[in-house]
Amino acid sequence: MTAADVIRIERPTTDSKIFANTRWDLVPTLAGFFHLAFFLAMFFLYPRTPLWVMLIMGFVYALMINANINGVSHNFIHNPFFRPNWMNRAFGIIESIACCFSQTYYDVVHMQHHKGNADRPDEHGETIDWISIYRHGHDGEAENPWSYVFLSFFRDNPAAIRKELRKRGNRELMWGNIELASFATVLLIMFLFNWRYILFFFLPFFYLGHCFSYLNGYFRHYGANPDKPIAWGVSSYGKIYNWLFFYNGYHAEHHFRPKVHWTKMEQFQRQVAELQKQEGVRVINHAHMLGFLDPNLPPRGKKEPAGTPEAVS
Repeated sequence: MTAADVIRIERPTTDSKIFANTRWDLVPTLAGFFHLAFFLAMFFLYPRTPLWVMLIMGFVYALMINANINGVSHNFIHNPFFRPNWMNRAFGIIESIACCFSQTYYDVVHMQHHKGNADRPDEHGETIDWISIYRHGHDGEAENPWSYVFLSFFRDNPAAIRKELRKRGNRELMWGNIELASFATVLLIMFLFNWRYILFFFLPFFYLGHCFSYLNGYFRHYGANPDKPIAWGVSSYGKIYNWLFFYNGYHAEHHFRPKVHWTKMEQFQRQVAELQKQEGVRVINHAHMLGFLDPNLPPRGKKEPAGTPEAVS
């Protein structure tokens, strides 16, 4: 079997006039709508619901931000769900309001992530990947997870994102700005009706959700090998985790072949399992957000071959 045979994977096809890849994309679509409904429900329930209930809802919303960014929104970037472009644009606005960021701007950041694949800084201290765990580390090592998780939210460079987006053309820049205006308008209206809700309830949980997302991202690459394409990511194969995150737990596989559809990820992993074993792809047993619980976590400050203790079997 040749290397080309090993990495070949059929793309899903459908005769649907709505869905571009498979009707299974209805599931992440509904998840996106549910997230939006939950986001709006919190606002309406806040003055009418006991605080302890709202705190639980806020925490759940933070977890939903993490799941949406790394599941629904992530898959939508790589394999847009719909045939009609207007439906993809409309869903991009829905996602932007639900997560309170521009889906198109996120697309730029995420594509930059794939260009660099969590690369180490060059001789000028720069990384291609803007969210690389090595970008703010020292001596070629990954950054401390605490600072990565809690500071990354404030490190986005809107000017750099906008500059990169402009390269795609004025139409993409226009849609990115429409998405920004959409969620900003919703938040402004909410603020005018109940500023206490926005300042003292929503924003803290919104920030927490992004911290969860960065925590997820950290352990999707910590212990991986930035120098080997097949080992650029760390994988986790828990069933429930991957159902909730639409198979983004298969992260080494995803970075190796980003266009593989989420419904084909298990099949693809079986095809490359032997190659992964040979190259020492790192696999952890916990969901990535709980990656710090991994008993074989490589210590920071000590370089080890990626994935050696738990290579794919």
